[in-house]
Amino acid sequence: MPEPVSLIDILNAYCCGMFPMADGADAEEFYWYDPPVRALMPIDGLHVSRRLRKTVLAGPYDVRIDTDFTGIIDGCAAATERRPNTWINRSIRDLFIALHEKGFAHSVECWKDGALAGGVYGLAIGAFFAGESMFSAQRDASKVALVHLCARLQKGGFRLFDAQIVNDHIKKFGAYEVKREEYLTLLGRSLPLQADFMLSGADEKDIVRAYLA
Repeated sequence: MPEPVSLIDILNAYCCGMFPMADGADAEEFYWYDPPVRALMPIDGLHVSRRLRKTVLAGPYDVRIDTDFTGIIDGCAAATERRPNTWINRSIRDLFIALHEKGFAHSVECWKDGALAGGVYGLAIGAFFAGESMFSAQRDASKVALVHLCARLQKGGFRLFDAQIVNDHIKKFGAYEVKREEYLTLLGRSLPLQADFMLSGADEKDIVRAYLA
């Protein structure tokens, strides 16, 4: 049996530049990854197409923060035709739900007619945010959530948005790669700083409108 991983273990791992992934949703174990290059998302310069900007400003979804973290991570872990398997196994799911309950993990959720339409979740430590996964059950829901997430990170004073591994989808939003050494330098600068994810009292629509202005 593998040794149990505590919340302190996982927070320390992220602070050292590592992140967990399982071989599949049904895998019993997960592994720590520390790749030689790291994908970052531009908080201030997210590439938002004209069509997506219009969609976000039209407000097709009710965007909420941390009201159904479990629903978001389960949506990200669920198999689909385009994504028959994911890296989120039961252990990762349970650890992140526990991190959410302690105030470290957060979800940006798109709701439509009382149901989750999609969203994104990740981990916040200091002024560092690790984006973990996102999903859409309805058109553009994950993209809308991502724009709202970046708006919130900018407003809250975050300095580093880690996307872990680059792919064609996040490249469209301006994701880029840096070498491990540069990533660790940026991480070290971000962790001691204070940032505010929850932005208590701020209006979600005002945050995203200011970001897209």
